[in-house]
Amino acid sequence: MKLSPNFTLEELTHSEIAERLNLDNTPNEDVKANLVRLAKMLEEVRRVLGRPIMINSAYRSIKVNEQVGSKPTSQHCIGCAADIKVPGLTPNDIVKEILKTNIEYDQLIREFDSWVHISIPNKFADKPRKQVLIIDKNGTRPFN
Repeated sequence: MKLSPNFTLEELTHSEIAERLNLDNTPNEDVKANLVRLAKMLEEVRRVLGRPIMINSAYRSIKVNEQVGSKPTSQHCIGCAADIKVPGLTPNDIVKEILKTNIEYDQLIREFDSWVHISIPNKFADKPRKQVLIIDKNGTRPFN
């Protein structure tokens, strides 16, 4: 099912961990609505970067999220976040390019210099926090 011109529900809900452990990773209708909003924002990112985006992880059910060692409050659990890579760009490049735009992200996090976590506000009416961070073996800190 297409959520936007370049992103599908299957792509934003795919989980190798869910498959391996036989865990259900089916989103409910509220999560699907968030995934549509997320896909719309990812389209903006794709347009700005001028390249396809690879989704490492987007929606994760609570059980799948537990298996990856993430917090139950993760925006992934409500369909508001995606971990992305972009061929030909480093995670640092991705963050810097997004910062030059007016894309309404909630969080933008360079994680372990391997991927970028990007999210939308948890609710449609919420104002984006525009939080930009680095998370790595040294902890969490502002992106400079």
